[in-house]
Amino acid sequence: MQDQSPPSHEPIFNIPNVVLAMLLVLVAVQVLIDTALTPESVNALIVETAFLPQRYDFSPAGQGGAYFWSPVTYSFLHGGYGHLALNGFWLAAFGTVVARRIGWLRFIVFWVLSSIASAGLFLAFHWGDRSVMIGASGVVSALMGAAARFAFGSHGFRREFAHLNPRRSITQSLSNRTVVVFLAVWFGINLLAAVGFTFGSGESAIAWEAHVGGFLFGFILFSLFDPQPDH
Repeated sequence: MQDQSPPSHEPIFNIPNVVLAMLLVLVAVQVLIDTALTPESVNALIVETAFLPQRYDFSPAGQGGAYFWSPVTYSFLHGGYGHLALNGFWLAAFGTVVARRIGWLRFIVFWVLSSIASAGLFLAFHWGDRSVMIGASGVVSALMGAAARFAFGSHGFRREFAHLNPRRSITQSLSNRTVVVFLAVWFGINLLAAVGFTFGSGESAIAWEAHVGGFLFGFILFSLFDPQPDH
C-alpha cells in the first residue's frame, strides 16, 4: 500500500506567489536605490515615499500625494541589504502561512492596512518630529500577530500545514502556552528596543512603535481577513 502520509521535510522555497512578488518588489526597490539613483534622487525618493511624522503637523494642502500614500509606501523602502534581509526572512516565514490562509487579494489589503496601522502608532509617539521611518517591519509584525491566532497548533509551528489550523479567539490564543511564550519573547525584544537596545552596532533606531502597532492590528483584527468560519 502506498504511503499517503505528508512528507517529513518541507520544501525550502515553497512560498505563495503573492509573498514572492512582495519580496521581489522589496529587492528591486533596494537595488534601484543602490545602483541606479543618484544621491539627490534617493533623497527625493525618501521625501516622497518614507513616513515622516513632521509632514502631519501641517495641512495636507500643498503637500502633494505623499501626505496620503507615504503611510503605505514606506514599507517598501529599507536602510540597506541587512535590513531588507531580516525583514525578508520573517516575511517569507510568516507571510507564507498567512497568505495560504487568506489568499492573495486579502493579503494585499492586509499589507496596506497593517502598514497604515503601524505608521499610525508611530505617529502617535512622534507627532511633528523630524524622524524618518522606512521598512516592512510593521507589516511583518502584523503577519506575526495574525499567525498567532491560528498557526501554533497542538504540535507547535509547522509552516507547511499551519494554515489549516482552526482560528482561535483572542481569549483562546492568550490561553495557549505556545502563543503566550511567543508573545512574551516578541514584546520583550521590542521592550528592549524601546529602552534603546538596538541589537547591533547600527545607529538607526528601531521603530518599536510601528512593530507594536502592526502586531496589535494583526492579532486583534485577523478575523476580519480570515475566510474560514469561527471554530
